[in-house]
Amino acid sequence: MGGFSTIAATLLDTALDVLPIVVILLFFQVVALRRTPANPRRIAIGFVYVVIGLALFLVGLEQALFPLGEIMARQLTQRVFSEAAGAPPGWSDYLWVYAFAFAIGFSTTVAEPSLIAVAIKAREVSGGTLNAWGLRLAVALGVAVGVALGSFRIVTGTPLPWYIIAGYVVVIGQTLFAPRAIVPLAYDSGGVTTSTVTVPLVTALGLGLANAIPGRSALIDGFGLIAFASLFPMMTVMGYAQIVAWRERRAARRRPRED
Repeated sequence: MGGFSTIAATLLDTALDVLPIVVILLFFQVVALRRTPANPRRIAIGFVYVVIGLALFLVGLEQALFPLGEIMARQLTQRVFSEAAGAPPGWSDYLWVYAFAFAIGFSTTVAEPSLIAVAIKAREVSGGTLNAWGLRLAVALGVAVGVALGSFRIVTGTPLPWYIIAGYVVVIGQTLFAPRAIVPLAYDSGGVTTSTVTVPLVTALGLGLANAIPGRSALIDGFGLIAFASLFPMMTVMGYAQIVAWRERRAARRRPRED
């Protein structure tokens, strides 16, 4: 019965959260546009599906993904402390934690529905010149590196602003030299990674890691991994475009010589 009561309470909270969106859409549709929404029955059923889906997703986060990420982080750090012989472990003793963070960041991003949608649309708009899988892998690599580096920051306890400022300096420098067509897509790629699949596991990893390491604060050190997950994909996508552009220029210079 506890599970059903949790689902029912989450359904009610989700419906109340979605209600303002429904009111705003209906207000502008009826009052501003003065048109009756087409297929109102289908729209109503769709909103019911949205509420049910969001509620079940939130319950799943609380029951599975958040505990799983925290348990994995705690188990990996326990291994570090059990292997440390008397002396407190240093940052190099957490290599398994960094590897796990890299793997989680990469795998969750590849499976991210919002990224898949953006990659498909980018391929369609570019007429097939932009490879959807190449974009997804570039973004996933950026998230993986960012989450691993963010885990390193939690382990070492270094201030978050240092990393973010340095990262955006690199992004600004790349923006000046990257192909203009890829810059907006690279900036959007940093945003679409922080969605339904990536955020829960990455947040749980950060909180679990901060709680497991002595001297770390879950509030100060546990959060911030999402910032890394948003920042580094910009670098990797622009870097991917820069490498492709460099290879094309190099191939174009070789053709006259061969002819």
